[in-house]
Amino acid sequence: MKIHMELGANSYDIVVERGSLHKCSTLLNLNRKVFIITDSGIPTALSEAVRAQCREGYISTVAQGEASKSISVYEKLLGEMLSLGFSRGDCVVAVGGGVVGDLSGFVAASYMRGVDFYNIPTTVLSQIDSSIGGKVAVNLGGIKNIVGTFYQPKKVVIDPDVLATLPKRQISNGLAEAVKMSLTSDEELFSIFEQPNPTDRIDEIIIKSLMIKKSVVEQDEKESGLRKILNFGHTIGHAVESEAELKDLYHGECVALGMIPMCSPEVRKRLIRVLKSLSLPIRYPFDEEKALKALTHDKKSKGNMVTAVYVEKAGSFKLKDIPCESLKSDLGLICER
Repeated sequence: MKIHMELGANSYDIVVERGSLHKCSTLLNLNRKVFIITDSGIPTALSEAVRAQCREGYISTVAQGEASKSISVYEKLLGEMLSLGFSRGDCVVAVGGGVVGDLSGFVAASYMRGVDFYNIPTTVLSQIDSSIGGKVAVNLGGIKNIVGTFYQPKKVVIDPDVLATLPKRQISNGLAEAVKMSLTSDEELFSIFEQPNPTDRIDEIIIKSLMIKKSVVEQDEKESGLRKILNFGHTIGHAVESEAELKDLYHGECVALGMIPMCSPEVRKRLIRVLKSLSLPIRYPFDEEKALKALTHDKKSKGNMVTAVYVEKAGSFKLKDIPCESLKSDLGLICER
């Protein structure tokens, strides 16, 4: 299936097709120097399959995890491209999850003021969410995505077959983002998660999630209005994720926690049942004061106020300006003491 992202001069296609990784040379322009960025947690066979289809391909592997989204790793990758003689006519290909996609996109956006960028997401989370939309960034000072820009890929290739290599926890981690989008925009999609074995419908979940994000991004490419709904669960989720001593939760698991306080009691009951069925956390021990401090540095905060997405009824949303101080009680709903 081909989904067209209509963004004027920045338009591109998203190809969702089983087996597409192994025929990406027919979908992407790889007849040039290609800088493939992946991480140590991704099976090497995936990046090697891409390199085998390039005229001149180079693989750079960063360490798995959020720590690789740093200025130092970003600088190292730029240095590698420079030493290999990459020109403005060459390209960067991300083969991995959200960390690899964000980092690779930022490298592509800034090398020689921008080279072509292709994204081949290999996790559920990146296939349904982070691989499209053009947000690229690195972290700084413990704050997620605080240094970055908007830079759209030239094409995204999504091969659901690669998900077979993922452990169950990583599948659930990604599905948290699909749950997020369903709650704000598609109650029918949310109902899939209320049925037994939702992963049996993973292709449908991926496509429905992409269609939601496509619609939002097309209307608001640079997050001046509507696109803020994609931050549902992220206001508190990012604060939990930024808490310095927190090292063993994935991004989607933090988003799962972040959604719970931002729902009406009725929706919260349904959401908690879904999160439990997906083995996602509904409580976690973290330092509430440190998380609250992170909230004040959030990109969505203005002064002592944070604009948060709130779901009163599944399939709809509203934006609420909330004083940071009042979020203490919201953190209490998910903090395991």
